[in-house]
Amino acid sequence: MLTSAEWALALTVFIAAIVELVETLTIVLAIGLTRGWRSTLAGVASALVALSLFTAAAGYSLATWLPEAALQLVVGALMLVFGLQWLRKAVLRSSGLKSLHDEDEEFRATTEAARAAGHETRLGLDWFAFVVSFKGVFLEGVEIVFIVITFGLSARNMPVAVGAALVAAATVLVAGAAIHKPLTRVPENTLKYVVGLLLATFGTFWSLEGLGIFQASQEPLGWPGDDLVLVVLLSAWWLLSRALVLRLRRLDPVATAPVPAHQEV
Repeated sequence: MLTSAEWALALTVFIAAIVELVETLTIVLAIGLTRGWRSTLAGVASALVALSLFTAAAGYSLATWLPEAALQLVVGALMLVFGLQWLRKAVLRSSGLKSLHDEDEEFRATTEAARAAGHETRLGLDWFAFVVSFKGVFLEGVEIVFIVITFGLSARNMPVAVGAALVAAATVLVAGAAIHKPLTRVPENTLKYVVGLLLATFGTFWSLEGLGIFQASQEPLGWPGDDLVLVVLLSAWWLLSRALVLRLRRLDPVATAPVPAHQEV
């Protein structure tokens, strides 16, 4: 039976992985259905091998080379940076200054690009299909790996983090295989907002604990109330983000036209 902290860890990793995997599925489907599955799946398989090597190297380095407090400081700071990036986009979308992410539009754009691309064969593969599928899986996968490693190591529970990511992967894979089209019914924009809040919350929690590395004992600092302070931090980040949304909605609508979804901010 998982504890409440372990359930929170699993849910956070699961939601974050779902978001990234939905975007990956859109790219792979668009390329596979347009250019053929042989080269597309070869790119996917190569990306998975590269991700496995990256995961092993990064996880071993972080777990072996850094004391616990230093690990929490580094991981927490990185998590906070990622979380603030996700929150920034979520605030812009919620305030209407950035278009909502649309998987159908992403699928159409990728499909059109695949149809317009020339045919170049290398190593017996359609090179465009191989490179695009490899890039899509690897780049999205790196974010998943980062979240799994950072949450798993900081919470000292890698099995739960890895298990949550695997369940998310199985869920998206089964759904994609069943319907053969992007998972547009997944509330991706809302999930990204939630993930941004969770990353910012845990990033703040662990980075401040990690400041203990500057003490003579080099032991992590403690929070009043221990893990219960996470509720306070989450509420604070949510209130701040909502305040920013309300403030941005009051800006001049002409000077703040929405940014198209395909143009990353």
